[in-house]
Amino acid sequence: MIASNTFHRQSRTKSISVLVGKAIAYFLIALTALTMIFPFYWMVATSLKSEDRVFQFPPEWIPNPALISNYTYIFTELPFNQYVFNSLKISLLWTLGVVLSSSLAAYAFARVKFWGRNVLFMITLAALMIPGQITMIPLYVIMSRIGWVDTQYPLIVPAFFGSAFGIFLMRQFFLTIPTELNDAAKIDGCSHFGIYWRILMPLAKPVIATLSLLSFMGSWNDLLGPVIYLYDDQLFTLPLALTRFNGMYNTAWAYMMAGATVSLLPILLIFIFTQQYFVRGVVLSGLKG
Repeated sequence: MIASNTFHRQSRTKSISVLVGKAIAYFLIALTALTMIFPFYWMVATSLKSEDRVFQFPPEWIPNPALISNYTYIFTELPFNQYVFNSLKISLLWTLGVVLSSSLAAYAFARVKFWGRNVLFMITLAALMIPGQITMIPLYVIMSRIGWVDTQYPLIVPAFFGSAFGIFLMRQFFLTIPTELNDAAKIDGCSHFGIYWRILMPLAKPVIATLSLLSFMGSWNDLLGPVIYLYDDQLFTLPLALTRFNGMYNTAWAYMMAGATVSLLPILLIFIFTQQYFVRGVVLSGLKG
């Protein structure tokens, strides 16, 4: 009887410890989530304030009244629709180029046996260790020589020549797919391109979604590239257009936050719809090296 009571006390103590542990874990997760969400909330709140209320003290946590005029201003007084269109066009074409070129190269590295394959792949990986600042000037010289400065081609065309990270990510995923599928397809007379397009690419939806999301985000948020290559106002992207609110002596924070909120919406929507594929792609692409 004593042993039974002792066992029940130990069980209750263990259950309480588990509940306390879970409560602490959930509290820390919620605190971390609030810490991450707060900057976005403050951005949206600032976009709904007048300029004289942005830095008032004590802070105005909930805008009252909430001004929609900041959003109407950036779309009526500025060619913001053109900026959004430019960013969408460049980001979508960049994403398409990265996915197509990287998947083709990754298929070759994962499925086609040729002399020097591993050495060439190691050289490709070495490109990941080269900082972008090193290639910035040579790339600008090349684009200038072919007359592409002040055009959007430098922000689109390089994507169709492959991405070292994209090649690595898709190769890792292709290696997880059984080679028996290739053998069966070859017996049926399927070419390498047929295997790539009809078999591997439909199976690679998670990693394609992952690479597409990362590529789109990188292109959408890119500021340095447009600053270097674009001079015409009609060619500006959203990140470059937002710098117009930052003057020499003052900054229009309310307008800038309204533009930043508009810039955030496409990324947020894409992430919501591709989240499950994004997680699966990151996990599956690292199973086999």
